[in-house]
Amino acid sequence: MTRRILAVAFVALVVLAGCQSPAVTGGDSAEPTTAPATSDFDYADPAADTLGWEGGYWYNESLPVTVDDGLNETEREQVVNRSMARVEHLRGIEFDESVPVEVISRSTYREQYAGGGSSSDAMRTFDNVKFEALFLVGERNDSLAVQDENRGSNVLGFYTPRDDRIVVISESETPTIDENTLGHELMHALQFRNFDANFSSATRDQSNANNGLIEGEASFLDSQYGERCGAEWGCATPESSGEGGGGGDIHFGVYMLKYFPYSAGSAFVEHVYDGGGWDAVAGVYDDPPASSEQVSQPEKYGRDQPTDVSLPDKSSDDWERVTPSGRAPYGEVGVGGLTAMFGYPAYEQDRHPQSALLNPLNYDENGSIVQSSPFDYATEPVAGWDGEKLWVYENGNETAYTWRLAFDSSGDAREFARTYRRLLQYWGAEQRSNGVWRIPEGESEFADAFRVTRSASEVTIVNAPTPGDLGDVHSR
Repeated sequence: MTRRILAVAFVALVVLAGCQSPAVTGGDSAEPTTAPATSDFDYADPAADTLGWEGGYWYNESLPVTVDDGLNETEREQVVNRSMARVEHLRGIEFDESVPVEVISRSTYREQYAGGGSSSDAMRTFDNVKFEALFLVGERNDSLAVQDENRGSNVLGFYTPRDDRIVVISESETPTIDENTLGHELMHALQFRNFDANFSSATRDQSNANNGLIEGEASFLDSQYGERCGAEWGCATPESSGEGGGGGDIHFGVYMLKYFPYSAGSAFVEHVYDGGGWDAVAGVYDDPPASSEQVSQPEKYGRDQPTDVSLPDKSSDDWERVTPSGRAPYGEVGVGGLTAMFGYPAYEQDRHPQSALLNPLNYDENGSIVQSSPFDYATEPVAGWDGEKLWVYENGNETAYTWRLAFDSSGDAREFARTYRRLLQYWGAEQRSNGVWRIPEGESEFADAFRVTRSASEVTIVNAPTPGDLGDVHSR
């Protein structure tokens, strides 16, 4: 598939709700004020609080609200109460208390929430080198700023466990609510209120593994929610909701990396649910996935533990490791990061328009993109991932890294190394000798030297400013 076809398909997916999940629109501009005539459901208020009823509204009850002109405070309260009832009905957990919901504009979100805050020099250097190693953000750009820009453009809502409240971003001047977004965030409230969901994540892979459960369950539930909107339920989502993520530039590669918990996580939770229902999903909180691989390939959950990769420091005294505080001293991007690395050329706008190292989109048997899990993070070059360590180095103003990846077999390692060399060529690298490659200055934003070697089921990548620096960063 050509880059253009992939890009068009991908742009169609950048329609976000929940934290970062595709929205399903539905409902009319004004909901009917009465229940369907064929309904024999008893809409009387129950004698006591019960599943599927909150604040005076049943999960399948219609509301006397007009959507397209925005929701006033009374209408918003009605929609929130009914959405809580709907999440209760789908998930089978009672809301013992209401959840405060605030609706803000996109500009307010960018000003108050989208920024990543202050970061130490070590953290900024570390993150810049990590995203450069993934060929996502070049050394002339700030990776944290790129991530902030993505976040400011595509997040439609979030839940804060510390404050136990939800913030929904409205794209219109008059406040509206996308019910899928609201349902997704309400599910988060149930998770943090009822399960031990405060996982600690020291690396990107650990974060994707943990959030694969948290965001995956919320995404799986909001898919069920969305399927009922406009079919079984009237929903207060405007028809225009979800047609854009709020404007601004989207970096497709960074988006693909950050989208892992929603896409792969939804499929993971569906797999667990199919095997044992919601009780089985709840049980995963006691034993969360050990890696993003276990999320992207659910059959490996609880069975295929990641390898603790050994990568000793073989640098000269001129090169010093960069180890930011508050996280692991090494990088570990997992299958989400590797898929973004190999998949980004399919969407990158400036080079080789017919080149695609892999197609990261996930298709069903009819050839349509799976809306609930649109990306495939278990493609051949990365499916055999078994662990990694990436160390970042600096020497004055220069940076470098060593990166060792373990795979399930030598064949998996060979396939990864082969695809990685093609990636180097895509970005303009020329092969020298002894596994050394060089991207000349001016060829791309990733001009550097690389040494790529494979030993059995491990691949080691050394990066430095020039070929002569490679041995100082990591001697053979």
